[in-house]
Amino acid sequence: MAPLSRYALRPGGPPLRHGPAKLPACVVVPAWPGFLFVLTPTPALLALETATDTVHLGVLVNGRPWVREDAGGAQASAQLLPAILSLLADAGLTLQQLDAIAFGRGPGAFTGLRTACAVAQGLAFGAGKPVVPVDTLLIVAEAARRDGGGDDVWAAQDARMNEIYAARYRWDGHAWHTLQAPALYSAAALAQAVADHGGDCLAGSAVEPHREALAATGLRLQPAARPDAAALLQLAQAAWQRGEAVDAALALPLYIRDKVAQTTAEREALAQAAARGPA
Repeated sequence: MAPLSRYALRPGGPPLRHGPAKLPACVVVPAWPGFLFVLTPTPALLALETATDTVHLGVLVNGRPWVREDAGGAQASAQLLPAILSLLADAGLTLQQLDAIAFGRGPGAFTGLRTACAVAQGLAFGAGKPVVPVDTLLIVAEAARRDGGGDDVWAAQDARMNEIYAARYRWDGHAWHTLQAPALYSAAALAQAVADHGGDCLAGSAVEPHREALAATGLRLQPAARPDAAALLQLAQAAWQRGEAVDAALALPLYIRDKVAQTTAEREALAQAAARGPA
C-alpha cells in the first residue's frame, strides 16, 4: 500500500476514494462515534519542467520531495533521461513504482515543451503509468505564493521577441482558480490587463526585462519566481488526488504562440522576395 500522510475528518459513511478507480482506495479509520478519519495515500511522482532555460526535475516519495536543477539548452534533451534515472535512484524508486509522471506543459520554449512532453509520454508508456500535465504559469504562481507573493498572482514568463506569456491565478486556501487564462501579451498590454483586473503580485522571468512597464502596475514584483520542481510536485500531487491524471497519449503541450521559427524553404523564399524588390 502507498504511504499515508494526509487525512481529513468526514462524517461516517461508506469508504471514500481519491483519484481514478484504479488508484488505491482511501483507508477509513474509525475515530469517535459518528466520524471517520479518511487517510489518502501520498502518490509517488516524477516531475519534469523544461519550458525555460533551466531543467527542473523532482521526485515525490513518502511525502518527501527530491529535486534537481540542470542547465537547459541544446544538450539538455540528451542529458535529461540520465538525470531522471539518477534522481529516481537517489530517491530509492524505479519507474515501475511511480503512480504518475507530471510535466510542465507550457507555455514556453517550443523545443523545451516538446522535450518534456515526449520524455514524459515515453516514460509513461514504457512503465504503464498515467501523466499529469500542469500549466507552467501555474507552477510559477505556486512558487510565488510559497515565497510570500500572496493569493492573487499574475505569472509572467519572458516569451522573447519583446512579448510575455502571462496568466492570473487565485488561491482560495484549498485550490487554484484561473482568472485570466494563459495568453501572449506585450508589456504595455499586460500592464493594462493588471490595471483592469488587479492582483497581489507579478511573478516570473518577464519581470526583469520589462520592469519599467510592469513596476507601474503597483503590484509586488517577484522576478525570482520560477517553475521549479518543488512547486510542480505540490500541484501534481493535488491534481493526482483530484483524479486529473490522464493517459499518456492524451498529454499535449500548451502552445500560445503558434510559430516562432521559419523553415529553410520559407527563409529562402523571403530572401528571394527581398532580392527582387518591390513588385
